[in-house]
Amino acid sequence: MYFKIQKLADFNPYLAVKLKNYCYDIAGCCQIVHNDMGPFLNEYMYQDALEIAFQEKNILAVREFYFSVEFHGQRINHKHHVDFLVKDNMIIECKAVAALGPEHRQQLWNYMRLTKVQIGILYNFAPIKDQSERYYLDFEQNVMYVF
Repeated sequence: MYFKIQKLADFNPYLAVKLKNYCYDIAGCCQIVHNDMGPFLNEYMYQDALEIAFQEKNILAVREFYFSVEFHGQRINHKHHVDFLVKDNMIIECKAVAALGPEHRQQLWNYMRLTKVQIGILYNFAPIKDQSERYYLDFEQNVMYVF
C-alpha cells in the first residue's frame, strides 16, 4: 500500500508540536543509547540497551510485540513483530544500517497500517550521527505525515 507523504506541520502545526512532545522521552532514550553505546554495533545490542533505558525511565514498552495479519478473513500463520510497542500506541523500529532507505520506511509504515498504530519512529543507531524519523498515520485520509 502506498501513502501520500506530507509534513504534518504544514497541515496541523498544533498536532505536530503535540506529537513531538509526546515522543520526547522516547527520542531521549534512543539518543542516550546511541551516545552511550556508540555507532557500528549490531541492531540487537541497541534493542537490548533501549529496553533497559525504557525500564529506567518507567516507560511502558513491549519488545518484539507480536501481531497477526488476516487475508480474506483467515489468519496468516507467520508471526510478525515490531521491535517495540511503546505507551500502547507507538511503534519503534530500530535499525543499525549505514543509512535509512525506502525499504526501512515502508517496513515501519506497513507495521503501522497492519497494527492500526498511528505513531511510528524509525531510529537508526549505526551511523556516527544517529538518524530518526517520526511518522503519524491518518487512517481516514490515508496520509502518512512526517513530524
